[in-house]
Amino acid sequence: MEWVSGLLASEPSSSNFFTYIFISLPLLSVVLGFVTYAILAERKVLGYIQLRYGPNRTGGKFGLLQTVADVLKLLIKEDTRPKQADRPLFWLAPIIAFVPSFMVLSAIPFTESVVFANFGVGLLYFIAVSGLTTIGILTAGWASNNKYALMGGMRSAAQMISYEIPLLMSLVGVVLFSGSMNLIEIVEQQQYVPYILVQPIGFIIFVIAATAELNRIPFDLPEAESELIAGYHVEYSGFRFAFFMLAEYVYLFAMSALITVLFLGGWQPIPGLGFIPDFVWFAIKFSIVVYMFMWIRATWPRLRADQLMEFGWKILLPAAMANIFLSAIVKELFF
Repeated sequence: MEWVSGLLASEPSSSNFFTYIFISLPLLSVVLGFVTYAILAERKVLGYIQLRYGPNRTGGKFGLLQTVADVLKLLIKEDTRPKQADRPLFWLAPIIAFVPSFMVLSAIPFTESVVFANFGVGLLYFIAVSGLTTIGILTAGWASNNKYALMGGMRSAAQMISYEIPLLMSLVGVVLFSGSMNLIEIVEQQQYVPYILVQPIGFIIFVIAATAELNRIPFDLPEAESELIAGYHVEYSGFRFAFFMLAEYVYLFAMSALITVLFLGGWQPIPGLGFIPDFVWFAIKFSIVVYMFMWIRATWPRLRADQLMEFGWKILLPAAMANIFLSAIVKELFF
């Protein structure tokens, strides 16, 4: 894979444009495969934890083709649009929500050699680009000419502002200890001790804030089927609705990979087990994080909007500030 890293580190030009596209196709295939079966896996996990059946008919004994059938149903479903909707923005909103979810994947180092863009500020790039999806959600709520959709879009904007700040501040400790915002260098600094052991508070804050950024239970207020009949995407159907759902699960992939890189040591092996390939270590840690997000969804009830805001500003933000203070002291005294 060294030739991939060398190509991606070189100056972009029209001559290697198609090569960029070619080497991106495997990542696209992996992500789409993950989305397809992460939905199935999540439904199975939810069924197991909540003592009920998950999909177990379509595609054989284990329901392996259930998600494929769901995707086909969405693709052939009629594409409707409210008569009074803002047509250009209504059409554009799913694209704005979807495209950044794939853009952030370029900065994730899956192994030391499998990284599509080795940014010096890869961490900053990930956080900045991922925030663009909220614009798509807000645009969808506004363009739908539906009060429920607009309320869901406004909730998403408020939620992003409230939880983006503690999410960023929870990463200051990682940057302090690693001395870099380059994701590969952050992984290399965890060769012996993963940062989850030296930044447990930062890890907990980041996971909570990331759950809110992903709009997943218990922070799925922008959707809130019991209140807003699906919220910001209530007027969307067919493949446009599929774009929103695809973006949500691609972000689950990206955020789980980022947590693996920042706190679990990425592809770094457990001492004494270095003979296991690095991509296997990354896959194991990544799968644990994905399961954790599914577990949270299965066990926590949805918060009220006022509880959401209060928790973000009165608990997470002070905790993140305290973690920065403690991290600076530990860094100065012990490292």
